[in-house]
Amino acid sequence: MLNLDQKFPLLNDGFIRVVDYMGTDESIVQAARVSYGKGTKKLREDRMLIRYLMRMRHTSPFEMCEIKFHVRVPMDTWRQWIRHRTANVNEYSTRYSIAIDQAQTTDAGEWRSQAILNRQGSGDFLPGEIGEELTREETEIHRRAREIYDGRIERGVAREQARKDLPLSTYTEAYWKIDLHNLLHFLGLRMESHAQKEIRAYANVIGNEIVAKWVPLTWQAFLDYRMNGLALSAREIDIINTINNEGKEAALKKLQSFRWVKEDGDGWKLILECTELEAKLVKLGFPLPWE
Repeated sequence: MLNLDQKFPLLNDGFIRVVDYMGTDESIVQAARVSYGKGTKKLREDRMLIRYLMRMRHTSPFEMCEIKFHVRVPMDTWRQWIRHRTANVNEYSTRYSIAIDQAQTTDAGEWRSQAILNRQGSGDFLPGEIGEELTREETEIHRRAREIYDGRIERGVAREQARKDLPLSTYTEAYWKIDLHNLLHFLGLRMESHAQKEIRAYANVIGNEIVAKWVPLTWQAFLDYRMNGLALSAREIDIINTINNEGKEAALKKLQSFRWVKEDGDGWKLILECTELEAKLVKLGFPLPWE
């Protein structure tokens, strides 16, 4: 049973807590076996059915469970969050209320470089001396932006207009209600290692601290088949078969015909799709054709 009073702190001033929820693993099983009554199947069979539903992507039984969260999250992270349109949302209004006087801060050692291959992602951490300067600048931006906002409010500017220059690091709050099927889709994207670090922090708490306790059979199936499983494209299967049956050189030629690799002065350059294949080959224990 979930504790509705428990608040999970995140980042420097964020949090997430469960407001309410409906359904359990048993609700999923009952929906899938709509012609059966409660208690007609054993736990072992319930587990097998849930795993079958997850494996075969039969999604509607998971929609029988719903959960409502109260979140405090930076606005830039919330922009990514709200892109998941399969939820019911009610957000804190800065037209009606004074903006929350907190912003998400970044420690000197937490500034990240731009990823080279992934245009929307992060790379390695920047050197500490650069980070210290960036954090000083961040502190000043936050301080000055809040001073300007508060000054506008004091001089009678409408809240809806006074807010326009607040930084995206300003925290907002919302109630977010979603069914389990769509929540798992959210977690599959936002717990993934390439998701932005800040939203991944929230997703990891939702998954590992909340969903895992709420619907443990479903959570284990989700980890096995979605998070820790592998999906292979037709071309990836072709490359794996070629490695097995014809060897690395033949697989490399095929990758070149796909235009997934090309030779440069320092070795082989991989396009993004091939770097994804590389991670899968390593996980499966296959040799890399370009090495």
